[in-house]
Amino acid sequence: MKNTLPKEEWLVESDASAVAKKSYLIILRAAKEAIEENGVFRIVLAGGTTPERIYRMLAAAECDWQKWEIFLGDERCLPESSPERNSQIAMKAWLNDIEIPAENVHFIPSELGADLAAKNYAETIKSKMPFDLVLLGMGEDGHTASLFPGHMHNEEELVHGVHNAPKPPSDRVSLSTATLSNSEQVLIIITGAGKKASVKAWNEGEPLPIAKISAINMLTVILDSDASPA
Repeated sequence: MKNTLPKEEWLVESDASAVAKKSYLIILRAAKEAIEENGVFRIVLAGGTTPERIYRMLAAAECDWQKWEIFLGDERCLPESSPERNSQIAMKAWLNDIEIPAENVHFIPSELGADLAAKNYAETIKSKMPFDLVLLGMGEDGHTASLFPGHMHNEEELVHGVHNAPKPPSDRVSLSTATLSNSEQVLIIITGAGKKASVKAWNEGEPLPIAKISAINMLTVILDSDASPA
């Protein structure tokens, strides 16, 4: 068991575009290091507007995509082809434009329903951890992935079936806090003035879902100036 706390860094960039560019560069560096060391780079993706910007940048990058493995931090329980699913956002912005083997892309089968999908995805990821990089965002209420304030989950689960989410759709699937934290590096990106209050609450020790996320080696938080409480 690791006895030391991960390194933690907080970076403030001028705007969402700068946050996306900085994140893109961090991801490329992490991929290069992981592939050199282990021959594979395992990344967990997030949903949201800024991650989508990152994915568009990655689509234009020259990488050894054969050695990348793609996972999702959470997914909405919607039909497989729904444009609101995180998988479809990643496919449209990035994965459709690169030559990555289909067997390297591991999406959450949330069309099966939250609980069955969570069970199936736990089987998918259990031999793939620790991840190399987990990308996360944060909602205005301090939630991350589909881990919401006030929700209780079985801490033994790798993946949770989520019900009664405070915004639609109410059923979702999310990696657990422990699973999201089981990564060499965790990269949290936060943009927009609507997030400032929750960032402040996080810094002041409020037990928000985002505040429970850790990492094995490095936890990096990148904010734009609008989201920064400083």
